[in-house]
Amino acid sequence: MKATYEHVEFGDSRSVRVYHRRLPRIPFEWHHHPEYELTLTMNSQGKRYIGDSVAVYGADDLVLVPPNLPHTWASNRSIDTTDPQVAIVVWFDGAWVRRLADVCPEYASLRNLLRRAACGLSFAEGAGAHMRKQLDRLLSSDPRERLKAVLDVLYGLSELPATPLASPSAFDARTGTPSGHEPDQLNRVLALIDTQFAHPLRLATLAKASGLSERSLTRHFVQHMGESVGRYITRVRIGHACRMLTDTQMPISVIAARSGFSNVANFNRQFKTSRQLTPAAYRQQFAGTRRAEDEMAPALTERSPSLQRKAARA
Repeated sequence: MKATYEHVEFGDSRSVRVYHRRLPRIPFEWHHHPEYELTLTMNSQGKRYIGDSVAVYGADDLVLVPPNLPHTWASNRSIDTTDPQVAIVVWFDGAWVRRLADVCPEYASLRNLLRRAACGLSFAEGAGAHMRKQLDRLLSSDPRERLKAVLDVLYGLSELPATPLASPSAFDARTGTPSGHEPDQLNRVLALIDTQFAHPLRLATLAKASGLSERSLTRHFVQHMGESVGRYITRVRIGHACRMLTDTQMPISVIAARSGFSNVANFNRQFKTSRQLTPAAYRQQFAGTRRAEDEMAPALTERSPSLQRKAARA
């Protein structure tokens, strides 16, 4: 499923873009863009698609999406049906945030927030309600007030727990490498995992590729990636399986083997633990939602209220 490119227009002399979206329903609009996106969804419930992550969301859902990772929300019904569904969307450039962190030590934690968001982040319950308190400032007519509010929100989120969403291999534009800012030794390990995940991968082999001891690699991996080597490899394999389930009609046993799982039973168990669905149910749900939304909303190649495309300005 090819994602549509969204051109995000910041306007003249603006560091961030804040978008106030109000809709009776949120259509399935599978798209990507080179900016980070922070989205707070209110009075809405439905399905959230971030890369190969598919999850049910509810009130005050707050997610940070990294550059070029396809994503969308889809909802047919408001929580309170008398009011519209609302999304507060904040777009910003990652290079701008890193430069800010470099020159302003007070914002150094934002660099780590971007690193954590390499696969997308869903923030813990309560974070959305906290962002709600900043709505007046985020929607201010004064761009400087909006900027200050965005920085305050991002700084607050940098200290809050969050759950990674997409698997590392869900990226088309970034060849599956989460951020590109990890040490060289770790990048060599990530590259090896990305190309060899379908084969058995031993910690000793990865440590040799990195030039580190097994103990040092384990420590560095958790420090920079936020999870163990084994868990990361499993997420890469599950992510590859998700793509094959949605993009092909291959038998599940073949997908399991090509994703690095030696037997189907283990694949089914690991997949359900990761996605809360069996592989067959995941395939059916993703395809079914896509078909239903295609009937109810314009195709992504057509103009959509939420997607500003270059063609619209031609």
